Amino acid sequence: MDRLLPREHPVRLIDETGRLTADDEFATPPTERLLDAYRALVRGRRINEQANALVRQGRLAVYPSSHGQEACQVAAALVLREGDWLFPTYRDSVAVITRGVDPEEALVLLRGDWHGGYDPHRYRTAPQATPLATQLLHAAGLAHAAKLRGEDTVLVAMCGDGATSEGDFHEALNFAAVFHLPVVFFVQNNEFAISVPLSRQTAAPSLAHKAIGYGMPGQRVDGNDAAALLAVLGRAVENARDGGGPSLIEAHTYRMQAHTNADDDTRYRERAEVQAWVDRDPLLRMRAHLTQAGALDDETERRFAAEAEETAAALRDAMNKDVRPDPEDLFRFVHAQRSPQLDDQWALLQDELSREAMS
Repeated sequence: MDRLLPREHPVRLIDETGRLTADDEFATPPTERLLDAYRALVRGRRINEQANALVRQGRLAVYPSSHGQEACQVAAALVLREGDWLFPTYRDSVAVITRGVDPEEALVLLRGDWHGGYDPHRYRTAPQATPLATQLLHAAGLAHAAKLRGEDTVLVAMCGDGATSEGDFHEALNFAAVFHLPVVFFVQNNEFAISVPLSRQTAAPSLAHKAIGYGMPGQRVDGNDAAALLAVLGRAVENARDGGGPSLIEAHTYRMQAHTNADDDTRYRERAEVQAWVDRDPLLRMRAHLTQAGALDDETERRFAAEAEETAAALRDAMNKDVRPDPEDLFRFVHAQRSPQLDDQWALLQDELSREAMS
């Protein structure tokens, strides 16, 4: 059973100052892979900044920022092959975009559009899930189907620490373990489920320790260390691909900003607590490492920043367009054959809209 237990301390390959830390089990990914991760980190941070600005401008209805968690976002997407699947949460827009989804398509849901924005089958990325933990069950189901078909598909199912308190979390992990499915459950433990601290969610030594109860291995990793995340998640994905079954990975990170723009986090945590995590910033850590290694120069830094700014500008332009929604879309795509009840509801809405137009 010891092989199922996570380490006492999270896996770390690069410390807060950018220096390598030796590890007997996990090797540091090649420099080129770390450069790719850093490039995605720069882009992800700029997306978070731009999305928050769009909320303040009224162009997005809500935005759950992943500022400070970008290493988890980037790694979850980068460890997957093209034919694999990603199952994100509402906070995982950066992971979705890193997977290849156009930023505009990834964020229209948060603007308030009726649809998810992108084609899940094209990108092998499930729609972002707002209810906690429901996507874990969907991931287990798709993993079961892939196994029955004899495919080598692997799924990474993302969730937060709050989702581990849901019944769906238990059902998904139990099902995946019993049927030995190729799915990696990836928990971003950012210390809070909105305002509920981790201490009020579990008495377990860590969330990764929950894995042993299902008969799957658990592992803890520094969620602000992109190198460690790539190594740990990468091994879990390939182990699942090789028939090793599911696993549970807990990334220790921190939600630097409020839960969403509708949340006042000063009511449940002290500023000093947030400030203590500033020096653990995943972007600054990777930048320091690559600079010390001589792999990142000013020209490359400027190029990455320019690319990120292009993404932000495209997102800004897309969200600043005035959208003219078709009200009938509310009824058009519910069923293949519209029911009489929906016809009645559409008629009522048409009448209301016509009266508003005349007033």
